[in-house]
Amino acid sequence: MSKKDKLILVTNDDGIHSKGIAALVESVEPFGEIIIVAPPESESGMSQAITVKHPLRVRKTQFNGCTGYIVNGTPTDCVKLAFNKLLPRKPDLLVSGINHGSNSSTSVLYSGTLGAALEGSLNGIPSIGFSIISYDPEADLTVAKKYTRIVTQMVIENGLPHRVCLNVNIPAFTGNEPKGIRICRQTIGYWREEFDQRKDPGGRDYYWLTGEFFNTEPDAEDTDEWALKNNYISVVPLTIDLTSYKALDIIKKWKFQ
Repeated sequence: MSKKDKLILVTNDDGIHSKGIAALVESVEPFGEIIIVAPPESESGMSQAITVKHPLRVRKTQFNGCTGYIVNGTPTDCVKLAFNKLLPRKPDLLVSGINHGSNSSTSVLYSGTLGAALEGSLNGIPSIGFSIISYDPEADLTVAKKYTRIVTQMVIENGLPHRVCLNVNIPAFTGNEPKGIRICRQTIGYWREEFDQRKDPGGRDYYWLTGEFFNTEPDAEDTDEWALKNNYISVVPLTIDLTSYKALDIIKKWKFQ
């Protein structure tokens, strides 16, 4: 199959009009025909959520010269609908992003960007989620586009293991090129969450989620957080299998009555 025969599904969780998805389309355009299926606005934090309480609606559009579909659902809804109804055939590649904000460490548990990539891998499609470590919607994506293209080319040339996707995080460009790409494991960390309690104009309480990330292994040089802190692109292979194999033998010894 030649490059021009490949079909690439592009999606994201920041909405079809985000700067990141335009950069992603530009990055992967040399590798095949692109069809975009994405939500109309931000669906960040949706993980692999699916819509079950209202119908999904689709609007066809043109986006940067490509066929696009706007779906009023989550990123995973977009992928599922693309596979089942919108694409002419099974895609050769799924790319999600470029997300504005980090999806390293345990952020993958909440990320709509990675939710879409994991859904792709669940269906046997080589899939990649891309993120830039900047929440600025107008962030400079020049370096991100360069490395998005490099990683995509590697996946196209080499493929991925069955039901594995890649989580790629790229440092924000601050004038210094990244030192390179590091293949990493996911950092063990967690969010120390707090809720800011406020009053609405009617005097009723409401709560706004805040907090900060806590890295439990800041000196571990094989992790994605270390790579990003030291100005490397981190690439973490993810799988849909959440089984703790280390715990299997322990729990098998329990005496259930």
